[in-house]
Amino acid sequence: MLAFWNCLEKGMSLSMVVVLVVLFLVAAYGVILYNGLVRLKHGVGKAWANIDVLLRQRHEELPKLVETCRQYMQHERNTLEQVISARNAVSSARELGDVGALGQAETGLRAGLGRLFALAENYPELKANDSFRHLQQRISGLESGIADRRELYNEAVNLNNVRIEQFPDVVLARAFGFKEAALLQFSEAEKADVNLKALFG
Repeated sequence: MLAFWNCLEKGMSLSMVVVLVVLFLVAAYGVILYNGLVRLKHGVGKAWANIDVLLRQRHEELPKLVETCRQYMQHERNTLEQVISARNAVSSARELGDVGALGQAETGLRAGLGRLFALAENYPELKANDSFRHLQQRISGLESGIADRRELYNEAVNLNNVRIEQFPDVVLARAFGFKEAALLQFSEAEKADVNLKALFG
């Protein structure tokens, strides 16, 4: 308060002080908005990293599953190759950070795994194999985790995307190059009800 009166005594007008206070408040508000945008951007990155951990773990487990199945399912080579091909597509999309391609690759991989697990029902020796049962449970658990984390990722993306389009955040977002993030979406076929008749004839 003493500094305020000193400024007035030295010839600084009251209107000049008001202008400085308003400029300070506007700058402080801008910093708060900017920090909020940074926090949302990092939230998207963190949510993506959480998905990436599970994708890597599943990536390591799938060859073990396919190798275990190959020992019993010699006549299902096509299905096994589809799972490995889809696994490689997921890995490639993940490494590139291409969320759209990852969604498509995930759809293919989930369909391949569904066929593989359905076909395994025809091989009692395979179903009785401890390694297969362990891998099936492990991969199913990872799939559930990926689905849960995908939901959290998409929520973080929605919060980010809405915020950078709202006024006054949009001004700072454009000025500082904040970009929209892509949702991780699976195809409509993935979301459709499973046709059990087609799977089990």
